[in-house]
This record gives sequence, C-alpha cells and structure tokens, in this order.
Amino acid sequence: MAKILVIEDDPSILLGIRKNLEYDGHEVLIARDGEEGLTMAFDARPDLILLDIMLPHVNGFEICRSVRKHEPAVPIIILSAKDQEADKITGLSLGADDYITKPFSVRELVARVKAALRRSRALTGEEAPYLFGDVEVDYAGRVIRVKGEPVECTPKEFDLLRFLIRNKGRVVSRDQILNKVWGYDYEGTPRTIDNFVQKLRIKVERDPVDPSHILTVRGIGYKFEN
Repeated sequence: MAKILVIEDDPSILLGIRKNLEYDGHEVLIARDGEEGLTMAFDARPDLILLDIMLPHVNGFEICRSVRKHEPAVPIIILSAKDQEADKITGLSLGADDYITKPFSVRELVARVKAALRRSRALTGEEAPYLFGDVEVDYAGRVIRVKGEPVECTPKEFDLLRFLIRNKGRVVSRDQILNKVWGYDYEGTPRTIDNFVQKLRIKVERDPVDPSHILTVRGIGYKFEN
C-alpha cells in the first residue's frame, strides 16, 4: 500500500480517483487547492503525488518545481486539461515523472500509478554509484554530483542519464530513448530528447560543446562513453 496525495479541485475527478485508488489498496490524501496541496506534499510525505495544473492559489507547475527541489525522489504525475506539447515539456522539465491529459481513463491512471511506484521502489535496491570523469551518479539517492557537489537535476534528466549509462558503448536512437525513459504512449518528438541531452551535457560535461561522454551519433541518436 502506498500513500498517495491527490491535488485536484474538480470534485467529480477527485471522487473517481479516490475510489479507484482506495479499491486498489492505497491510502489517499486529498488537497483541493494549490496552497493546501503544497503544505501536504511536505508535511504528509506521500509516496506519490497526482497533481492538477489549474489550481486555486498556487498552480501545479509551481508545486511541481517546489516539491522537486526539496523531495527529488517522490514520483509526480501531472493530470491536466492542457494537452499542448509545450505544456507537457514544461511539466516534465520541472520534474514530473508522467503527464496525463484530461479526460483520462481511471484504469489507465491506476496502471500508471502502479508503474511509477514500481520504478520508485526499485531504486531503493539499485547498484552502487557510477563514476565517470568528475561525475558521481548516485542511483539510490537519485543525485548527480560533480566534483562532490550535488547538481540540480530533474527526474527525467536523471532517468535519461541512467538509461544512457546502462547502454554504455551502444548507440540508442531517439525513439528508443522516448519509449524507455518517457514511455511508449508519450507523444514527444526527437526535439524533446535533444533539449534534455543539451541540458544534461551542461551539467555533467567538462565541455558541453565538445562532450566526452554523451556523444551524438548523427542521424541516429546518442551513445554514452566512460
């Protein structure tokens, strides 16, 4: 059983989510505005957060940014009527692990919650930190350190780096990265991957313009070299 915080101001959506998650065995906490949700996100220490974007007082993007800054490991799934690619990229760049557009199937939502919780729990048994150059990738803590100092990193940036490391020496296409890191049903574009790689290089490469580790394979994708 997991403790799940739902931050949503639509009563009908709240009711459906709550009933199905409780039926699935989870403890469900409810916040009906952004201010209350932000407080509960820190005080209740949930295992996962379901987060609407259009909220009274504090919007979901601000909540996501604040939670991710202080609680880097808790999974966040955004629920939003905003279905433009720019909104999805914003949410994921701020640290959300998944983005579901309304209206959605509650069964699909429950399945995505289960998947996010599995990924989160699997990390507690992850292997030892991985070292390359001046960088330490702490899998268990989901922290990237450069010269011993933590670097601010979104969950998707961390997952992208981990995926590249696990495929060290192999060329992975942008489609493979989208499918494995973002999920098969994420409607992103190759440009999404390029943007995340560029941000990641700035954080972990000594020379982001001439990278030594995250290499571009023209016309295909990327390759990680230690």
